[in-house]
Amino acid sequence: MSDEQSKTGLNKDHLKALNNLIDGMKFGTITIIVQDGRIVQIDKTEKHRL
Repeated sequence: MSDEQSKTGLNKDHLKALNNLIDGMKFGTITIIVQDGRIVQIDKTEKHRL
């Protein structure tokens, strides 16, 4: 594990990506896909309520 990564496997790039996805989001979900202890995919599903 590199010095940048915490025990959770998150690094600065992951946190920045998550922050960008959450910013401005009103309703929805963010799913983090993990394989072999590493984040391999982040999905965002946003809902627009009328």
